[in-house]
Amino acid sequence: MSKNRIFSGVQPTGSLHLGNYLGAIRNWARLQDEFEAIYCVVDLHAVTAPHDPKELSRATREVTAGLIASGIDPARSIIFNQSMVPEHAELSWLFNCVARLGWLNRMTQFKEKAGKNRDQASVGLYAYPVLMAADILAYKATHVPVGEDQKQHLELTRDIAQSFNSTYGLEFFPLPEPQIFGSATRVMSLRDGRKKMSKSDESDYSRINMTDGADEIAQKIRKARTDPDPLPGTVDGLAQRPEALNLVSIYAALEDIEIDQVIQEYQGQGFSTFKKALADLAVVRLGPVGNEMKRLTAESGEIDKVLADGAERATQLSRPIVAEVREIMGFLDPKKS
Repeated sequence: MSKNRIFSGVQPTGSLHLGNYLGAIRNWARLQDEFEAIYCVVDLHAVTAPHDPKELSRATREVTAGLIASGIDPARSIIFNQSMVPEHAELSWLFNCVARLGWLNRMTQFKEKAGKNRDQASVGLYAYPVLMAADILAYKATHVPVGEDQKQHLELTRDIAQSFNSTYGLEFFPLPEPQIFGSATRVMSLRDGRKKMSKSDESDYSRINMTDGADEIAQKIRKARTDPDPLPGTVDGLAQRPEALNLVSIYAALEDIEIDQVIQEYQGQGFSTFKKALADLAVVRLGPVGNEMKRLTAESGEIDKVLADGAERATQLSRPIVAEVREIMGFLDPKKS
């Protein structure tokens, strides 16, 4: 096994947007140079809430197209959809018998997603973090790129790995480390700078989709909420201006520069000028990605081949690991009987 194996996944729910690109996917492409990389379209996670089967199939292909268009090379990294590798579901059940209710009761994401209707939430939504642990540990991944909202789930993964190791007196699973990006950007809604940009937001003007055309990108940035003041002379001047900070942060991320460099260039200018510059930059950076996504999704056979090849390679890695887990836990192997 590679000393440095990274695993991450993205749900095929809704359309990929600028936040997914700047916060995760663009960085995943860069990690191919440092790690043995495994990237999964987590369609089993997507069915923890009500879903449209046709939409799930479409979104799975679109997300795959987004990964490839953003620079993730299927020849260098493994790209597959979760449901095609049954070891994920099997290991998740085995980990359900290792994890503790108290651990899951502390997961804040379940409380947020279930809201007031907790009794109506699916068991799958409750056990979501256990499946996430199985996703990671089925490959003995050593690193996981995580955002702020996933740190608690990674800690649970480490707890499950440690508990399994302790229970069976082996150092079998590694305790995966978070891979933190210095360049990762937390992209906020274009309509409310205090809320994260989201696929689920009712307003399409709250986000820039990765498949948006030049006119759509420019219009959404032009209509993005701001305040009446010009750009300040220092980064500190953005502290109480969430919408202004969001747009400046997006510009810095797209240009791969620091926020203070953006401030130096545009200080004192109004948002009409800055928004035009931001729109032009976003079109240049996202335009080729969106065009390639559209080309790939129009040729679904190409995407399906990538997913099938990736699933085969993922199975070759995960099957012996999960088989060893079964043996450690005492299950009979008919092949050895």
